[in-house]
Amino acid sequence: MSLSQIAKSISGSPTLALNEKAAILREKGAPVIHLGGGEPKSRAPLDAILAAVQNLNTGEVRYVSPDGIPALKKAIIRYTEEFYNRKVAPQNVIASSGAKQAIMVALQTILNPQEEVIYPAPYWVSYPDMAKLCGAIGVPVYAEDGSFYPTIRDIEQRVGSYTKAVILNSPNNPSGARYSEEFISNVVQFCEKRDIYLIMDDIYHRLIYDGRKPINCYDYAKDFSENSKLIVVNGVSKQYAMTGFRVGWAVASKKIIQAMTNIQGHQTGGSSVVLQLAAAGAINGIQSSVENLRVTLENNRNVLVSLLRSFNGVKVTNPDGTFYCFADFSYYEKSSQKLSEFLIDKVQVLTVPGIEFGMEGYLRVSFCGAIKDIQDGIERMKWALDPNSPNELYIGDRKLVRDWS
Repeated sequence: MSLSQIAKSISGSPTLALNEKAAILREKGAPVIHLGGGEPKSRAPLDAILAAVQNLNTGEVRYVSPDGIPALKKAIIRYTEEFYNRKVAPQNVIASSGAKQAIMVALQTILNPQEEVIYPAPYWVSYPDMAKLCGAIGVPVYAEDGSFYPTIRDIEQRVGSYTKAVILNSPNNPSGARYSEEFISNVVQFCEKRDIYLIMDDIYHRLIYDGRKPINCYDYAKDFSENSKLIVVNGVSKQYAMTGFRVGWAVASKKIIQAMTNIQGHQTGGSSVVLQLAAAGAINGIQSSVENLRVTLENNRNVLVSLLRSFNGVKVTNPDGTFYCFADFSYYEKSSQKLSEFLIDKVQVLTVPGIEFGMEGYLRVSFCGAIKDIQDGIERMKWALDPNSPNELYIGDRKLVRDWS
């Protein structure tokens, strides 16, 4: 069978594959603990559910405009004014099937083959393949000091004649790092000066801890004309725990949004009207669910970090936001893929290998699940990795015996 070069170059999403693997194991009755997931366990807001049900009850579920229904655009405009202090028009907004599609369509809008898009490492697993889908090249930027916090100098050193865009994801998946105000200010101004597109992937921007506040990229922009190359992406999946609704959006100049609309119109025709109404319901509704989720996640983070720091040799950076901890396990195994497979095979705990995020030796460990899962999962991991652990471990009525050194 003959496949395209792009098809041959793209691999499946490792995080989605893990979700599928966890589901299969659970169907078989295996006591698997999924610490690799990116899905809050709280319920979607009632306002979102009621808005969707109301539309379904009419039986009038029809085609809509590919750039989003007026009700959702109005909600996104209000959201942008409230959280970004930026007034935009409906023509500055596109609603997509998740923030993932918004980013993908944005990249298809601005990238030509062989052009480059750069992003700090560790990076979200989809950025490199999204670039490939455009025939472009993804270029990771590693902080010179080895941390999760790059400087503007790190960015400048990777920008070349083929650089077309920069993507910043802050707080960052997988590290949880919230980039500093100085860094974001510098990148915004640098991109304007160099006439480079800047995509702000803000999907976690309200899920931050320790009294920190979201950083508003518009505060540092000077160009608000139709020539602006700033694209801000967000969505309902993380902050409202609405991952399955698949609704995200982008805010940009009218010219960019029109081009994105043209592309999206040929891809999906836009997100479902039912799901868009649900997203509008969440944005316009009572916001206590977001703060409740944030507080729960902050507590979960504290528990997870404390447990990880009890390991010999594991290096942990306290996450500023998101619901992931990106810990260095290279003390036990240099290959994160081998280590991740070892943990699922021996103690049925799922983690995501760091190599998928561009950094070997690390594991992404999620803390968006139940506290008991976090505690039990880390206990199993420690038993599997620590040679000084007891020879036996009970998971329910099942006895595991260490048969490795």
